[in-house]
Amino acid sequence: MDADFSVELGGEDPVLDFPWTDASGRLAYFDLKRHPELLAQVEETRDLPELAEFLRSVNSARSVVESAKCDVWTTMELTPEEKIFGASHKFASYVDLVLSNADQRHSFPEHLQFAKRLAALLRSAPETSSSAEVCVRRCFLSEGGEAREGFYFTVYVNGYENDEAVARQNWAIGMKLVGNAIVQLSGRDVT
Repeated sequence: MDADFSVELGGEDPVLDFPWTDASGRLAYFDLKRHPELLAQVEETRDLPELAEFLRSVNSARSVVESAKCDVWTTMELTPEEKIFGASHKFASYVDLVLSNADQRHSFPEHLQFAKRLAALLRSAPETSSSAEVCVRRCFLSEGGEAREGFYFTVYVNGYENDEAVARQNWAIGMKLVGNAIVQLSGRDVT
């Protein structure tokens, strides 16, 4: 699997408010770690059992992370780096993850080390027409009525092929590999 990590801490880079609600109040954070029954309310999983399985895995008691946000889309716009897959279609997703241990959410070294280990473990997975990128980003954590700066991960998983249905299958394989790798790393110390 093609996998890498990055750090995006610049002023123009994405930042997560955790927990979050959109301006309309229609979309919001669901605490799937402590309330797995809320998974049915995550719109993106309704037609994507692979995403639901991934969210169950990363929010399980075996995992050191929990999900904050996610989205899925398809596109025929590929970057020059993605041309190595020789595909015309990309089935893509992202899942924002925070460390479950609230004290660790403020440690950049722990986030960086986890991202490096996750990318390295994924690179050792079998070759697939899928990719993953783990981005370490800034997060504003609401704790006791005050927002404190911390960190989170955005995990992008993409599947590629010349047919959208097969690209989705390759994405599903990538999601399974990433979910398994997160649980495997969770059995070790984060740092």
